[in-house]
Amino acid sequence: MPDIDYPSAFHFAPVGLVLSRNRTIVDCNALLCEMFGAERAQLVGQSFQVLYPSADEYERTGARIAPILNAHGHYADDRVMRRVDGRFRGETFWCHVSGRALNRDAPHEAGIWSFEELGSRRPVKAELTPREREVAAQLMGGLTSKEIGRALTISHRTVEIYRARLMRKYGASTTADLVRKLLAGGH
Repeated sequence: MPDIDYPSAFHFAPVGLVLSRNRTIVDCNALLCEMFGAERAQLVGQSFQVLYPSADEYERTGARIAPILNAHGHYADDRVMRRVDGRFRGETFWCHVSGRALNRDAPHEAGIWSFEELGSRRPVKAELTPREREVAAQLMGGLTSKEIGRALTISHRTVEIYRARLMRKYGASTTADLVRKLLAGGH
């Protein structure tokens, strides 16, 4: 029987794991590499930005989670991420991301993050803008328009406009139907 040690537990964990320092990937496990279609050497030393659909989403997400990490020491959400390489290069997909800051006073200084793909390798099928992806992620978390507006620092009326656009794009008749379709990866 093989020994169970911390490096093996990290490497073979049933979720994608990343150790980070200042939003840079210090180490990652096999499942994370598989999920993002990359070799470990392609990710270690890279900014988390390589995993995001756009630089703007990377920046806004970092700004949004810092105060929550400061206050609670941990953070979790569902968001759209982007495959780095391989035959699915550039494909976007829904991912549950959760993390813990090792120093709450400097939340991006060092942390551990887990990534779980939602929707069984189903890409995000409708073309969504970065803001639509953010609103969709918040809707999947069960937030109201007012709560989403506060989280994204936009008005609740603007959230309602984005929700209506998402419902049209996905052919959804209710918010619950929209969330179900988002999780299923599309139409």
